[in-house]
Amino acid sequence: MENRWEENVRRVVPYTPGEQPDFPDMIKLNTNENPYPPSPLVERALRGMETEPLRLYPAPGADALVEALAQYHGLKKEQVFVGVGSDDVLAMAFLTFFNSGRPIRFPDITYSFYDVWAELFRIPFERQPLNERFEIVKEHYFGENGGIVFPNPNAPTGIELSLSEIEEIIAHNRDVIVIVDEAYIDFGGHTALPLIEKYENLLVVQTFSKSRSMAGLRIGYAMGQEKLIKYLNDAKYSFNSYTMNRPSLTMGTAALRDEAYFCETRDKIVATRERTKKELAKLGFTFGDSRANFVFATHSEVPARELFAALKEAHIFVRYFDKPRIDNYLRITIGTDAQMDQLVAFLKKYLEDRRAI
Repeated sequence: MENRWEENVRRVVPYTPGEQPDFPDMIKLNTNENPYPPSPLVERALRGMETEPLRLYPAPGADALVEALAQYHGLKKEQVFVGVGSDDVLAMAFLTFFNSGRPIRFPDITYSFYDVWAELFRIPFERQPLNERFEIVKEHYFGENGGIVFPNPNAPTGIELSLSEIEEIIAHNRDVIVIVDEAYIDFGGHTALPLIEKYENLLVVQTFSKSRSMAGLRIGYAMGQEKLIKYLNDAKYSFNSYTMNRPSLTMGTAALRDEAYFCETRDKIVATRERTKKELAKLGFTFGDSRANFVFATHSEVPARELFAALKEAHIFVRYFDKPRIDNYLRITIGTDAQMDQLVAFLKKYLEDRRAI
């Protein structure tokens, strides 16, 4: 029998993150982490860090990191908001901007935290179907709504929406906030950042977790016109004034100073992705033109669930989503060349052995 106090508990179905296995011989391709270490400048900053300042609260405005990000993107510091990973930034944006009572809109196949936040904050929402090629249909976002949010490139599909189509969506929604979640933008997409000067209702969110190899430090940020950022900060300071810790602020700032390393490792991942696409296609896999650091693939003969289980048994971890429309697809993070060679070799042998039965 339910206790009376449970009647007033806010209940949500939580987001399920990717599995975090721990095997010495594993190949971990299930959480879109960067296979390369952070910039050497990050390690240098870590080694040079003193413990004495850790007894003090960090700067509530995360000033050094905010100023570094503003300079990096050619913005004013008043146009940048930082948080504990892009998840924190996005959750704060949901809380701040989606309060009209009208349903917000996002794709039916997308980052699965969106509906969790909507449920948590009691925001009505509508899922808009991707087309048969897993592309966002811009016209689905033209009607009356309470706000728009979508990743670009989308996750888990990796498909990019063109900048012109993004602008059409924003132009049709001038009275609500449009959030473009660019967690994977550095791997070949075209950022919507140039549009923030033209549209006061646009918020662009990025992260250090993917292309900068710093998922463990939890650094995310949003960019927009000053009014939007002020509203976000007002909500943040009403919730938690000290969201960013000192090590993250120091190492995040250091990472932005090493553009050469950033470009080198990003370009490696892009090259490996394109090579892996060719190898997977030879094995009978099909997939969209991913602009992210993963491939969303299905096989013509073998169910995704079967392949997922076989790979897992071999300690090769990819992501499987048991959801409508995508339950026959695997999301495969792009690792090093050696890791992807091992993946392809396993799949080739598995398929050959299966056909021989």
